[in-house]
Amino acid sequence: MSEVTAKQAMLKHFVATAFAYDKPDQLAVAVSGGGDSMALLHLMAEWAEEEKIRLWAVTVNHGLRPEAAEEARFVSEVAQKLQVKHTTLTWSGWSGQGNLQDAARRARYRLMADWAKAEGINTIALAHTADDQAETFFMRLARASGIDGLTGMQRRRVSDGITWVRPLLMQERFELRQYLRDLRQPWIDDPSNDNEAFDRIKARRAMEELSKLGIDIHVVGRVMDHLGQVRSALDFATHDHALDCVSEDQGDLILNRRRFAEGAPEINRRLVAHALRWIASADYGPRGMKLQEFLSAMMRGRDATLHGVRLLGGKESFRLTREHAAVAHTVAVPGAVWDGRWIVEGIEDKGLIVRALGQDGLLQLGELPDGAPPRETLSASPAVFDGNTLISAPLVRYGPATLRLAQPKGDFFTTLLSH
Repeated sequence: MSEVTAKQAMLKHFVATAFAYDKPDQLAVAVSGGGDSMALLHLMAEWAEEEKIRLWAVTVNHGLRPEAAEEARFVSEVAQKLQVKHTTLTWSGWSGQGNLQDAARRARYRLMADWAKAEGINTIALAHTADDQAETFFMRLARASGIDGLTGMQRRRVSDGITWVRPLLMQERFELRQYLRDLRQPWIDDPSNDNEAFDRIKARRAMEELSKLGIDIHVVGRVMDHLGQVRSALDFATHDHALDCVSEDQGDLILNRRRFAEGAPEINRRLVAHALRWIASADYGPRGMKLQEFLSAMMRGRDATLHGVRLLGGKESFRLTREHAAVAHTVAVPGAVWDGRWIVEGIEDKGLIVRALGQDGLLQLGELPDGAPPRETLSASPAVFDGNTLISAPLVRYGPATLRLAQPKGDFFTTLLSH
């Protein structure tokens, strides 16, 4: 076996092992036209053909550069030659405010997730490399991130109903470009990769200097592995603590005050951050002083609000419930997912809407039945309306609708180990 063939076989092996235990019938690969994603497209196309898996390629045109449309066409042409179906998604939501790269990244993931779910695809492969991982480490180090941030990107992560897989996270950028050269396959370099106004490019330049001290991609990778082991230990400890002090009640989380107080401060911080993220159906939880202030309110038995979640204090327990203001304008049709977590069923009329029960709905309900959840919980719960008329409030079994969480039973606890 020649050296070129051996290197290609190694890259194919990394792709195959990324899906060894969870091989989907169809999946997508995100392709920008750059060297990393073009290499992944070729590797995935060959692997998918061998495994009889239907592969899609998806490109997001952020509309920020005039060349973007041509780059998307380039990807489409290559995908067609590889007999891979290709689609281009367009983002036009940039307001000109805030962090451009962060806004574009969030939009990219949201667009791809929405498209994939509409096509019945639940897995998307991303072309992040060991270089990206090291750059992420230094960017987060500059923000004084904790253990979770410094462990970097995960090889496999579930978010917004999609499994995001990074098969090439252990490979270096130069290896993928050499692979493309061996195939005589061109790629397109994004000019923003040389723009030092962006934090990622600053991190890339800093790494070039740090390499003189022996701090290279491999060293950073080993440090991140060590931190990952620490994070795993903390996750298991938090999971065990949650089993001891947390119970779920109709989408809310109830924390036993005495047992919660027995937890170490870092474990309690992680537990509450996860609880807020879970109730709010958010990809990320709150950090820093705001989270610390929320924890202090818990320990004092006071009510508080953070991250779209309300804390209802009590002598024996705390209750974490959705904040009404966070869902006041959230609307769905019956049968669809509402607020990222609830599904209202038993209603066939698509002319009706699902929205938060609110104060107007509570007034129409009148006297609440014995054992009903707190009014704060009910106010933020999904209900069915015909205009302004309440048809059903399933959390208190009013009307014909039924209600269930979109996540499987025990999801709060299992996601402590897989977030």
